[in-house]
Amino acid sequence: MEGEEARAREGAAVARDLLALGYEGFPGTAALGPLCPDFRALCARLIAELETLGALKREREEGAEALSLSDGPSSEEEFLRQLAGLLRALHCPDRALWGGDCATALREPGVCLRLLRFLCTELQAARLLRLRLPLDPSPAALPPGGKEAEEGAGMVQELILTLQALGLPRPTPGTPASRLLWELHAKISELLPSLPPGSLQPLLSYSLDAPRWEALESLCQSLRDQYCCRRCLLLKRLDLTTSAFHWSDRAEAQGEAMKAVLIPVREALTPESDVSIAHVLAARADLSRLVPATSKAARQGTCCAINKVLMGNVPDRGGRPNELEAPMPTWQSRREDGGGRKAGRQYWGRKKKKK
Repeated sequence: MEGEEARAREGAAVARDLLALGYEGFPGTAALGPLCPDFRALCARLIAELETLGALKREREEGAEALSLSDGPSSEEEFLRQLAGLLRALHCPDRALWGGDCATALREPGVCLRLLRFLCTELQAARLLRLRLPLDPSPAALPPGGKEAEEGAGMVQELILTLQALGLPRPTPGTPASRLLWELHAKISELLPSLPPGSLQPLLSYSLDAPRWEALESLCQSLRDQYCCRRCLLLKRLDLTTSAFHWSDRAEAQGEAMKAVLIPVREALTPESDVSIAHVLAARADLSRLVPATSKAARQGTCCAINKVLMGNVPDRGGRPNELEAPMPTWQSRREDGGGRKAGRQYWGRKKKKK
């Protein structure tokens, strides 16, 4: 009974992962298996997208075959043979899925769910890696010369990131800007209804006239000054921290190597901020909603088991000024006085009267 409940929870988690990746029509835990055509089709779609994202490029060169969806009598055996080769090429850590008798393993309860979970995680990682690929804007699309070329490259990179986030293909050279903007507008309009109510509400909800544009520019300048002040403070702290590493004896021998590493990184950090009016216009209404770090909603994402661990008794390190005692005076010998007696010796008895 407990095993069935665990498989049901695992199946629900896999179904959520597939739905988040854009794959609907989960066949259900009861229908999972190499004999189910829907299960084979789902695996083939996941692996096909992995191949599209480049996760199987090197494996294709090594001889890994694509999954076939034939309906013949030997379709199950062909599917299992190709699946084992692809999982081996993807370095699947679960050897039960591709080592030995794959058909027998997939007929066991829960093994197909492990297979789908592995393919989902591989697809999630491949999509993230695709977003982190170095951007290579076309030189023909950039304006020639100096600062304008840098600004053009930055705009092209932001445009490419926007297309990747929306799932749109990269435009071909020579695509008119009006057509590209129309496609972006259509895609965003298509995705907006799927968001929760009240999402993406702008912080500035009124129309901007000339006086308001001036006020907005003044606000933007105030933000730049504030961020510049904060960055100066952080950079000063960084300089003090790095200078402390040069105080040790070992730093005398490694000083030049430390400077060779730190100086290029430090020179790239400037106190100037890149906040512009575009950032202010892009601010959303939820940005002005301050949530305390100790609130119930915030603690749901930050609480963990370590917060409930109580620290035991620790030794008393002292350091309280009100408990310090005055130091004891040290004994010092006195100098010889005029009577010729040395300090530290006491003479008892009556003094003789002078005659």
